[in-house]
Amino acid sequence: MKIVVVTTHVPFVYGGAEIHAKQLCLALQNYGHKCEVVKIPFKWYPAEKILDHIFICRLLDLTESCGESIDMLIGLKFPAYYVKHPNKILWILHQHKSAYELWLHPEYGDLSIQPNGKLVREAIISADKKFIPEAKKVFANSKTVAERLKKFCGLDSIPLYHPPLYADKFYCGSQQGDYFFYPSRINKMKRQRLVIEALRYCKQPIKVLFAGLPEAEVYLKELKKKAEELGVSKNIKWIGFISEEEKRKLYADSLGVIYVPYDEDYGYVTLEAMLAGKPTITCTDAGGPLEFVVDGITGFISEPTPQSLAEKLDMLYENKVKAKEMGKNAYLKYHEMKISWNKVVETLLK
Repeated sequence: MKIVVVTTHVPFVYGGAEIHAKQLCLALQNYGHKCEVVKIPFKWYPAEKILDHIFICRLLDLTESCGESIDMLIGLKFPAYYVKHPNKILWILHQHKSAYELWLHPEYGDLSIQPNGKLVREAIISADKKFIPEAKKVFANSKTVAERLKKFCGLDSIPLYHPPLYADKFYCGSQQGDYFFYPSRINKMKRQRLVIEALRYCKQPIKVLFAGLPEAEVYLKELKKKAEELGVSKNIKWIGFISEEEKRKLYADSLGVIYVPYDEDYGYVTLEAMLAGKPTITCTDAGGPLEFVVDGITGFISEPTPQSLAEKLDMLYENKVKAKEMGKNAYLKYHEMKISWNKVVETLLK
């Protein structure tokens, strides 16, 4: 078949959604299908621009190319999943977050504080309710995303997990390090600040390695300044961009992994930690990671407060044998879940 994977993309921003689309396309090609990713540029400000994008997506014709039919369309992100096609499958990574789970959290999503934000939000919800059911089947990136879709729009979807990039290359190091690893884009929703504030309350000499690029340099400067103010700069290393190989090495040699985002859709970091045989410390409001972290078994689930997070960090640091046992449990849990691209393709095309 000829299949297009349709998604939206903010120019010069590359993250999990972009990896997801590319890997899905490769998986479909490995099954013998012709597949391409169609990326639609997206701008969410001012709020009225969102309505333009919805209209553009409804006008696009991806039913054929060069006179030959495109047999299937797989839509991933808002508003790309509005593109019309007689054989459309949706695998929703997330809806427009600022209109839904972030509406009451202007520190993370800005739609609620934009002029006409309320009217645009109503238009988005209306469009989702009207156009998502056009698809023959609707899947969600995780149970978290499926629950949001049901809660806000009353629409059913099937959670479908997929592996992280280079899943077969992760490993556990022979030596257990004394640092915690936090690989992620540096932005407010990933809550690196929460980790910095927690270090002030740690009783043990906790070290944290932050890997990843900031979405805004000014925010990274704010975080470094906060660390200095709290007197914990010596406990932190900012390593910026790293290669996939370097990332796997840092996972492998860590004591454990910290991943404390706010209401994450899925969260590759949790899965990568499991594949590296490492426990993950996350939070009760982290969203997707909670589908994989079993408190006290494969990691710890903390309240989203500096004091609670500090307590969990100290607990792992003080009991390295327990940390190693949790890591083994996490590795086994990942493989028990039978997450694979073969399963994804077979499920989508069944």
